Amino acid sequence: MKSSARQRIERLYRRKVPSRQVISPDLSRDLARLSFECGRQLGLLLRRDGTVDMVLVGGPRSLYIPDLPKSRGGRGRLRGLRLVHTHLLGEPISQDDLMDLVFLRLDCMASIRVDQHGGATDLEVAHIMPGGVQDRPGWEVLPLIPCYESDALDFQELVQSLEEELDRNRLAIPADVRADRAILVSVTSADRETARTSMDELVELAHASGITAADVIIQRQREINPKYLIGKGKLSEIVLRALQCGVDLLIFDQDLNPSQVRSLTDTTELRVIDRTQLILDIFAQRAQSREGKIQVEMAQLKYLLPRLGMKDDALSRLTGGIGARGPGETKLEINRRRIKDRISHLEEQLRMVRKNRTQRRSRRLRKETPIISIVGYTNAGKSTLLNTLTQSGVFVEDKLFATLDPTSRRLRFPRDFEVIITDTVGFIRDLPKDLMDAFAATLEELDDADLLLHVVDISNDRFEEQMAAVDRILAQLELTEKPVILVFNKMDRVDPEFLERQLRRYGGVAISALSTQTLEPLILKMQEKVEVLMEEGYFSASSNASEADDETGAEETAGDWNEEGLEPDHEDPENPN
Repeated sequence: MKSSARQRIERLYRRKVPSRQVISPDLSRDLARLSFECGRQLGLLLRRDGTVDMVLVGGPRSLYIPDLPKSRGGRGRLRGLRLVHTHLLGEPISQDDLMDLVFLRLDCMASIRVDQHGGATDLEVAHIMPGGVQDRPGWEVLPLIPCYESDALDFQELVQSLEEELDRNRLAIPADVRADRAILVSVTSADRETARTSMDELVELAHASGITAADVIIQRQREINPKYLIGKGKLSEIVLRALQCGVDLLIFDQDLNPSQVRSLTDTTELRVIDRTQLILDIFAQRAQSREGKIQVEMAQLKYLLPRLGMKDDALSRLTGGIGARGPGETKLEINRRRIKDRISHLEEQLRMVRKNRTQRRSRRLRKETPIISIVGYTNAGKSTLLNTLTQSGVFVEDKLFATLDPTSRRLRFPRDFEVIITDTVGFIRDLPKDLMDAFAATLEELDDADLLLHVVDISNDRFEEQMAAVDRILAQLELTEKPVILVFNKMDRVDPEFLERQLRRYGGVAISALSTQTLEPLILKMQEKVEVLMEEGYFSASSNASEADDETGAEETAGDWNEEGLEPDHEDPENPN
């Protein structure tokens, strides 16, 4: 580029546009002439007061926009900048222009059409549509305006109306759900029904974490985009929905690698998390015991370690003393080392906790007390069943992963012998490996179980898929050889004929965990199974379980069943099944 042209381009920084015009006629004429002489597209990023924020020089057919400063006023507002650039071939606003309009949340995108003599002919303006109408693009391209009549469009009034509508959309959101809202995204090659099932579970996980789903978006792809996971066009729709809904969080149903998280965050300027991180957040909220908190923190650190930012803008830190002068470690290296040191410290703490747990468990095993563990999909009603059987007060809630810490209680059968019954953390489809590793100590309880109660929410439309997911996890834990009683919970919520068919098909026991009257068949079947194990010499029926509650440090509670049932009767209609 000639030095004279460069100087003329630099002088564009001194120009100013009236606040009510997208661009003034004289500036559009000068910009078109200069662009024609250079043979390159030229662009101006203009502030709302009409001053020039940045001058952009591109190629004959494209214009590169560098990283812009942080957005003003949060996700619910436009950026406060408009881009006016030239089109040397007189072409209309392109798809790339519209993508930039959306991803950068510009006030508007305008193109000046340049004729074959270097004159400015028409001005074309596009802006975001705040309303968000289904099956329509999220932008509007206005009719052409002659450049010499550019004041025909009141730019100030246009922007004001756009931001007022965005404000109305936000005010329409109830105050109790405005703080924690997100758009949930799934990218899959599976069939539509499977994708919808997975998304419904992600909605429940978000609810369990205290997040309201503002919108759900599913894209079915044959080939996954390695950079964004999702297609660029669908990503622009997500950014528009985020702007229209006033949310700043995206939750993906699939696990994202570190580079995908960075690409999505840089492109959308939204916070991005995946399914694993959401589950970790739920666990962090719910863990109560020392062991549970250690396990959750360790899983979070292992998840974070490969996702530390690669860009280190800080100066190098000196960590050595005499004889170790030099550039030292970068901030990134220090953070990685600190995380590894913390993980090592937590692993040592977890070993001590496991040692104490093993000692308590060995005392219990010496008493040869039968152990029954309740397993099942999360939110199937395991804790409610434990409460009803043993007159306990274990925390229950109609949310996924309400129980994270193992809880043991004593239960006396009608034939005057006791067992220990243990509630465990609920399973879920595709449980993250880090969580499986972190909760190994909790799941070790299942190794000592003599009998498993597999609780199934029979009222859930996807109960068969949930049963299969639990069976897969039990197989991973090498527990498939243990005797299992299949328990269909929430029998009062399904049709009796449907329930009868499932009982014949799977050979289970139907109960309602809230009602003691429905538990007698389960008690009798548990008693029969334990007696068979006793006859085989696994343990002695004369043993007692006085140390069962020491296992978790809980208060002394027990369920005492006689031939008429549990005394006293224990029902809590406030608790979910």
